[in-house]
Amino acid sequence: MIRDVVKIDPVRRLLWLKVLGLHPGQDPYYVHYARVGFDGTGFMPLTDADGTHEAWFSPDNRFLIVRHSRVDRAPVIELRDGETGRRIVELERGDLTGLETAGWIAPERFVARGRDGVTPIHGVIYRPTTFDPTRAYPVVEQIYAGPHDHHVPKAFAAFHSGQDLAELGFVVVRIDGMGTNWRGKAFHDVCWRNLKDAGLPDRIAWLKEAAARYPQLDLKRVGIYGGSAGGQSALAALLFHGDFYKAAAADCGCHDNRMDKIWWNELWMGWPVGPHYADNSNVTHAHKLQGHLLLTVGEVDRNVDPASTMQVVNALIRADKDFDLIVFPNGGHGAGWSAYGRRRLFDFFVRHLHGVEPRRPTESSVPTAADTVATFAETPSRERD
Repeated sequence: MIRDVVKIDPVRRLLWLKVLGLHPGQDPYYVHYARVGFDGTGFMPLTDADGTHEAWFSPDNRFLIVRHSRVDRAPVIELRDGETGRRIVELERGDLTGLETAGWIAPERFVARGRDGVTPIHGVIYRPTTFDPTRAYPVVEQIYAGPHDHHVPKAFAAFHSGQDLAELGFVVVRIDGMGTNWRGKAFHDVCWRNLKDAGLPDRIAWLKEAAARYPQLDLKRVGIYGGSAGGQSALAALLFHGDFYKAAAADCGCHDNRMDKIWWNELWMGWPVGPHYADNSNVTHAHKLQGHLLLTVGEVDRNVDPASTMQVVNALIRADKDFDLIVFPNGGHGAGWSAYGRRRLFDFFVRHLHGVEPRRPTESSVPTAADTVATFAETPSRERD
């Protein structure tokens, strides 16, 4: 899969490319670099390490500096030959000793079979630093299934979004199901006129296989959350798979693809608008709601019209369904990821998956879940994926 053309030599008629799926046995989403002629001949891989890569070329393309890493492996920086890819020297290697001494646990890369029982589905598992293998943990999925890309992180970071929620006693997962990009046309075409699918059947199959390997994952207590297209998918999980997902938090969701920006939705839903638009709308299916739902929306969202959320609210009220709603005055797109929104999100899952009232007074010497959330919310991080 050609991800990008990064350099062109019109005299020598050569292209330098970012490519995916280059090396068998590696994660197919890992970015590698290669060189090829304008006519497609002379294809030359320039990177081979088992990880995702970034590269910086010298002005004459004779050399490149490469940084590669994985979510569970610290970065390595190398100098390579720009013509052959031969490694000249290792310049630097990250050291995780300090993080591991402090209790840091690397995310686990996990691969399971999708809905067809064959296709590999890739994801990551985040465990709390207090993880106890003798306990059962509710599972929460952070979802974004926009068909324009893949969304599971591949590069190293000391902190990934989702780890903060895991610290409240959850196992948090992120998964790239069918319908997302960079795995070939058949994989991608699942989304065509079918955004309500969101790869959810693959995600459920992945979680079942993960729980079979790790019995600490309690699939009787599964939650899901996301924003924007992820908000649409999070609510869809309760509407179409409410027998599996028990709680969902949807922020600024594009719940009806007729209400969102045309340029994005028509890429996947097509033109003209037909019955498939209504069939993919969360408004149409709101009466099917099972489980606990938190809706959040910014009052002046300029990305996804807040009316999309309010139409869902109207349909839920008409269907006599219980749900929680937070409207952020003057809030824009992603208002649910504000400090207050995150705290309410965390409280929501603590309440409905742990069965604990997070703001109930306790002994002063014992921090509440809300105290823990506030600590994480106020802790700066260098990098959030």
